[in-house]
Amino acid sequence: MIQPTIGFIVYGVHKDGLKDPMGVPFIDPAVVKRSKQALIQAGMKVVAHDVVLASKEEAREALGKMKTDDRIDMVVLFSGTWVWAAHLVAAVRDCVASGKSVLLWTHPGSQGWRPVGGLVMHGGLLEIGVPHKFVYGGADDSATILEILSYARAAHLKNWLNMSTIGAFGGRGMGQTCGVADPSQWMRMFGVDIDSRDTTELIRTAEAVSPREISKLQPRLARLFGKTPDKNLVNERSIRLYLALKKLVEREKFAFYTIQSFPGLGDDYAATCFAQSMMLEDGFGTSTLGDLNTALTVLLLTKLSRERVYYGDLQHIDKKTKEIKIIGDGACPPSLAAKLGPAGFAEHGIPTEGNAGGLSVKLICKVGEGVLARLGRVKGEFQMVILRATIFEPPKKQIQARLDECGIPFWPHGFVTADCDIDRMLESWTNEYACLGYGTDLYPALIDFCELTGIQPVLP
Repeated sequence: MIQPTIGFIVYGVHKDGLKDPMGVPFIDPAVVKRSKQALIQAGMKVVAHDVVLASKEEAREALGKMKTDDRIDMVVLFSGTWVWAAHLVAAVRDCVASGKSVLLWTHPGSQGWRPVGGLVMHGGLLEIGVPHKFVYGGADDSATILEILSYARAAHLKNWLNMSTIGAFGGRGMGQTCGVADPSQWMRMFGVDIDSRDTTELIRTAEAVSPREISKLQPRLARLFGKTPDKNLVNERSIRLYLALKKLVEREKFAFYTIQSFPGLGDDYAATCFAQSMMLEDGFGTSTLGDLNTALTVLLLTKLSRERVYYGDLQHIDKKTKEIKIIGDGACPPSLAAKLGPAGFAEHGIPTEGNAGGLSVKLICKVGEGVLARLGRVKGEFQMVILRATIFEPPKKQIQARLDECGIPFWPHGFVTADCDIDRMLESWTNEYACLGYGTDLYPALIDFCELTGIQPVLP
């Protein structure tokens, strides 16, 4: 769960206690104080500038400090009163050009002429083409504070991704056409480098895992699953693969990763289901089949949510009830298990997708509110489908029948009701995978991330 840091700057020409004809200071210090406090209470760290901006020199100094402060994800320009926009816009443009995000916040109220200062800056930045967000609302309005928080979190994600690396273990899996990536496009849009590794190193590292390391993991598995897996070669290889994968991802400093799974590892060593489940449980952004678009979606949801993230097939959609079944091929973070029972162990069970076999996870996802999303490309251009969703548990007497419907009842299931136009969702979806994140606040944050990075959001 991320905590964004914002720079807070008040601007206005009539400052330093200058009073209006009624004898009241144009800039109300109580409004400024309440506004800063509301941001802090919402979970943001605030770095405040102590000079109200009115001149070009003041703007250059303040925004120059903000743009070079690596702590700051976003600058909030708070309208104190009216202002000469020409004195500020060049410095704002320069700050945005450095990669910082900017939000203009105008607190309502007739006294002080704050809307005038807000709108003249908004119009000026629109005129010269400086990307920014304009927010009009009070510090006591929860929707306004959520709007600012959402944009700040998206700005944090954008900054966090910049100069990061995604690792790709192996190549494209199962002939996926809709998960491949153009490394130049990823660098241009996100500042992310795509680095690849052969899976032979992964197998060597797995075989080098010591018995002591395996033994040390057992208490944690018992806590997550209620028991430890049976001792046999297939299960041991699955555990070794998880420990090796975590070692290599951390050693190579990959911010997130994708793995081919099969063909390759699933035939030569072990299916990746258990390893992927545990890496998701550890909070890593990841995907299988070399699907980089799913990996980035999972990363964004993981960074934004208080819960772990599940990705699986959109295995069935009921257009009348808007029910969706998400069934992953044995991979799901065990902490998402429903009240129906703890996560359990199962086998991968599909020889055409990995003759070596492997340990997998069995569970039903717990109840909650959240989103379904996935990044994809259409004719080379990024878009992200985002929709609100409710995760539910079927009645106990129906559980086994609902699990049996797909023919593979021992894989993890998520039962979801989609809040969207199903026909439009299906038309816009760009892969068989859906990424499920818990938390209603994920929806606006993903939209803001799209705006900040040039992705087209699709909201069916």
